[in-house]
Amino acid sequence: MKLILSWIINAVAVYATASFLDGIYVKSFWAALIVALILGLVNTIIKPILVFLSMPFIVLTLGLFLILINAFMLYIASQVVAGFALAGFWPAVIGSIFISVISWILSTLFNTK
Repeated sequence: MKLILSWIINAVAVYATASFLDGIYVKSFWAALIVALILGLVNTIIKPILVFLSMPFIVLTLGLFLILINAFMLYIASQVVAGFALAGFWPAVIGSIFISVISWILSTLFNTK
């Protein structure tokens, strides 16, 4: 049950971020659900490899390089999902921050951690 709730929370975070930012486009809430699913898969499979390979940059930037890795994960999702688009690099960076913050707030409110 917590897995489904986390998936819905991430979809709401993606949809809300697209509503707030001009550079992110989500066609519908169903597309946001698919984006959340793809982000979950990408964050599970690809992100740990990128974090391991970029560990010197993460340490050097005191963790700020993780924001760029999250933006790249968002970019990958935009390439896979047809109803989801990013206008460029900065919308991906700001969008990844927004999605993380909104998802964290909602996960705290609904106690999914």
